[in-house]
Amino acid sequence: MTRSSVLELLQSDKILQEVTVNGWVRTFRSNRFIALNDGSTINNIQCVVDFEKTDEAIIKRITTGAAVSIKGTLVESQGKGQNVEIQVSEIQILGDSNPDEFPIQPKKHSLEFLRENAHLRVRTNTFSAVMRVRSALSFAVHKYFQENGFNYVNTPIITGSDAEGAGEMFGVSTFETNKAPVDENGNIDYKQDFFGKETNLTVSGQLEAETFAMALGKVYTFGPTFRAENSNTTRHLAEFWMIEPEVAFMDLDGNMDLAEDFIKSVLAYVLENCKDDLAFLDQRLTDEEKVKPQAERSEMTLLEKLRFITENNFKRVSYTEAIDILRNSKPNKKKKFQFPINEWGADLQSEHERFLVEKHFKCPVILFDYPATIKAFYMRLNEDGKTVRAMDVLFPGIGEIVGGSQREERLDVLKEKMAALDIDEKELWWYLDLRKYGTAVHSGFGLGFERLVQFATGMGNIRDVIPFPRSPQNAEF
Repeated sequence: MTRSSVLELLQSDKILQEVTVNGWVRTFRSNRFIALNDGSTINNIQCVVDFEKTDEAIIKRITTGAAVSIKGTLVESQGKGQNVEIQVSEIQILGDSNPDEFPIQPKKHSLEFLRENAHLRVRTNTFSAVMRVRSALSFAVHKYFQENGFNYVNTPIITGSDAEGAGEMFGVSTFETNKAPVDENGNIDYKQDFFGKETNLTVSGQLEAETFAMALGKVYTFGPTFRAENSNTTRHLAEFWMIEPEVAFMDLDGNMDLAEDFIKSVLAYVLENCKDDLAFLDQRLTDEEKVKPQAERSEMTLLEKLRFITENNFKRVSYTEAIDILRNSKPNKKKKFQFPINEWGADLQSEHERFLVEKHFKCPVILFDYPATIKAFYMRLNEDGKTVRAMDVLFPGIGEIVGGSQREERLDVLKEKMAALDIDEKELWWYLDLRKYGTAVHSGFGLGFERLVQFATGMGNIRDVIPFPRSPQNAEF
């Protein structure tokens, strides 16, 4: 007999047919009712055991967390909460679970406890829902780019360049600890290392993606990136995934169009294809909001936030206009902002970005033309000499979710910017070559995938939207 998934059975019209299903026991009530789940859906299927016809030794082994195989007849349910159930004719224990030791019991667990048991937390409703949404979003990302003529490019994980100029990178070396050779100046002699130079784990595939965009036209990366920032906030991970499209012959306006269309598309996909999981996560977030002080509660439910993005046009506002709005806003005048806005050139914080989205414009916002002093060297300098063709997409609840720019395609200007920031041309000779041979306007953006999953699921901590979070002092699994 062909094995069915729980999702298939819950959607099935095979009433009174014999079925087989494997899964894990969520609960076992009254020695009669098994709530079975196999990960295909957030919903369990009820399996009704005939106690008198089932070996008592088997009954004792039906415990929370046990893996079982069930054969029986799919029938209309007599109880509330489900349309169908299985009248069990045969049950086989595939894997026992000691009820006194299994950490994931059918009760509410703290997220901190579940992070300590990350290898088992996906067996809970919350994390199974989050990871199915994550999977659907990942598919939607590839689907969007593939259907729009983009080529998928795998950029290096090990790199000799620092794309962001952040300096917070994980080193890659084969030298033994405390035994690295040094040169005549007492510095580590990386010429003797595996790659013959100092190398790190990448923080971005953007620079390498640009090389492919200038040959294939439209490309995107979607891979792991790393940042050695010693931060334990709810917004930071040491290992995370980045989505980075790069497009030749596209200016900043086209870049903003692409970012808006892309985000709307992937969120619309999960709204359509993850309805049960999103309904559960929406209710979970609503219940969480009820225990918060009134002033800290969100004005929108999770589903409302998602539709806020998919159903609204993104408002495009220059940085200069945004600064004027923020400087004259009531929170700024009444000193309610933690970081007051006093002058042009300030680096906006999430509180400012959220004010623009949630209070002032009441729609998603794209800010553009930022001061050159607070943005990366590769962003195209505007004619005013003080701003660059950068853009950030701002969402409710989190602020910035996308950062991008039109890239500086002029060799002389790029060299001047690199010199001003003391960036060695010899390290990026290949990047400069793109401006020597067939240079052209091109643009792109970066989107932290976990930030997107966090928004789509309503989870408050970014460590809860990646299977095994990596953060300071945490690499357990």
